[in-house]
Amino acid sequence: MEHTEEDTVPLRRRDAPGWSPFAPHETGVPQGERSEPAARSGSDRAPGGKPARPEPPPADRPVPAFPDHPGALEPVAVTADDFAGRRVVPPEEPSAETGLRAALNRLSFGLLSLPPSARERTRHYHVDTVRRNFGGLRQITVVNPKGGAGKTVAVLMLALTFGRARGGYVLAWDNNETQGTLGMRAQQDFHLRTVRDLLRDLDHFKGPTGRVGDLSQYVRAQGGAMFDVLASDESATAGEMLTSHAFGDLREAVSRFYKLIVVDTGNNVRAANWQAAIDATDQLVVTMSARNDSAETAARMLDHLEQTGRRELVRGAVSVVSMPAHRKDVDLPAVQRHFAARTRAVLLAPYEKLLDSGEPIRYESLSRASLAAWLRIGASVAEGL
Repeated sequence: MEHTEEDTVPLRRRDAPGWSPFAPHETGVPQGERSEPAARSGSDRAPGGKPARPEPPPADRPVPAFPDHPGALEPVAVTADDFAGRRVVPPEEPSAETGLRAALNRLSFGLLSLPPSARERTRHYHVDTVRRNFGGLRQITVVNPKGGAGKTVAVLMLALTFGRARGGYVLAWDNNETQGTLGMRAQQDFHLRTVRDLLRDLDHFKGPTGRVGDLSQYVRAQGGAMFDVLASDESATAGEMLTSHAFGDLREAVSRFYKLIVVDTGNNVRAANWQAAIDATDQLVVTMSARNDSAETAARMLDHLEQTGRRELVRGAVSVVSMPAHRKDVDLPAVQRHFAARTRAVLLAPYEKLLDSGEPIRYESLSRASLAAWLRIGASVAEGL
């Protein structure tokens, strides 16, 4: 087509005043043939006159990680954790493992997957609570100044519960100031060494030379129960009582090999090693039989602990009431009310003839009711650790 002088904009020299390289009238293109901006061109318009979306880049064209053009999105930080996250597998829906539901699951050859019952879910919760990581060494101390209050049985049953659930690294320690019975009620080993023998040879475990294999000469392994016992001297005339300093040295040595220590205490609350055990306690367990004299002795001991600045230890304690063979003349509600008002939890341990016999405990012969009750008690104790 022909153009007149009015249709053409004359070029301007670069040295002319006001010259700019971005002025559209300086392109030297006739006004009738000026190109519109790219966003307005007919090729970029969809039918109907609306702007079309830009085409995505080809799949084989790499996308720059750090685009430098104006208006680009901020780059997303990618770390190794994002790559490692692919290993996280969501947990499967639990299926019943015990009881009638488990039997139906097995008989269906995979067609059924019935969930666990409420009882089984509760048991799994208790096991998981006992197994959880406590973040370091923890000490459970079992107390009641009265003899026959169930301290030794509670120590062995708690050590059994934690040992089996956690796979070991649990020590039951008899810190009786004179003659203790923990070694008598536990399974026997190839030796009869006690805490005094370990105290005599303690220098061997203070340096880098002490090993867990060497410690086996002083503790009594409990086999499938998955815990060890450090017995007190079983002679009534063996020598002087242990001091608080001796307790601290012993605890420092055994803490190198165990993650959880369950301490059995004596009957003298004024003894130095009794006081030292209380000071090192992470979770207090108060045991008693379901009798007024045993419960009253425990209550007076709690008074002593509160008066000596251990009120928080008392508030977080777990009270365990051992039931007799017959409940006649037992004022159980009064015992429960008193200790529920003073401690964190009050739990019952059912009567078990095997535990009441005074003989070494055969762990494999314990009833299911006792094992379930002590698992519940162990979970409550673990919540305070």
